[in-house]
Amino acid sequence: MANEVKLLDFWPSMFGMRVRIALAEKGVAYEYVEEDLRNKSPLLLQMNPIHKKIPVLVHNGKPISESSIIVQYIDETWKDRAPLLPSDPYERAQARFWVDFIDKKLYDETRKTWGSKGEEQEAGKRGMIAILKQLEEVLGEKAFFGGECLGFLDIGLIGFSSWFYSYETIGKFSIEAECPKIMAWVKRCLQKESVSKSLPDPMKVYPFVLEIMKALGLD
Repeated sequence: MANEVKLLDFWPSMFGMRVRIALAEKGVAYEYVEEDLRNKSPLLLQMNPIHKKIPVLVHNGKPISESSIIVQYIDETWKDRAPLLPSDPYERAQARFWVDFIDKKLYDETRKTWGSKGEEQEAGKRGMIAILKQLEEVLGEKAFFGGECLGFLDIGLIGFSSWFYSYETIGKFSIEAECPKIMAWVKRCLQKESVSKSLPDPMKVYPFVLEIMKALGLD
């Protein structure tokens, strides 16, 4: 039990994808436990009794919840390889700020692109593009948000890209037309095995989203 690592997760979760990428970057072996969010396991309820949500990282029997906190924990625990957070305190604070911004703003806007209709859906599309344009400014001319290497902010955002096809197809718009720098960054990220093997196929995500829409009466 010297280093027992377990991840409670749900395959299409962009938040779970963060943890999978971070563990892959660090080369940490772990047991993956797929959760049914309509029938949450006793283990999930025990390990995250406050929010009852995935992802949860269980390290030597101790649970860590909330994806951005988990990624920081992984970086601090396995610090001998592939640093994820910048060493400079200011840059580290900035990376945390933008991941917090993504968590508080981007998810809600993207959900409107498929989870609503009419003006609310249009507002979601506009909001999503505006946020991605802001992030393009943060990226600037760098290869990754962290510079030359994949870092904390890259990991915080890249999981959303596996849903891009669904957003675009359902919302009838093009992210690449509006945010070419973000799409070029996505392609660079996907060249890394830690990312490509941790993200689900967008063509698998799309029918999953259609199922949710049908359940919500939005089809």
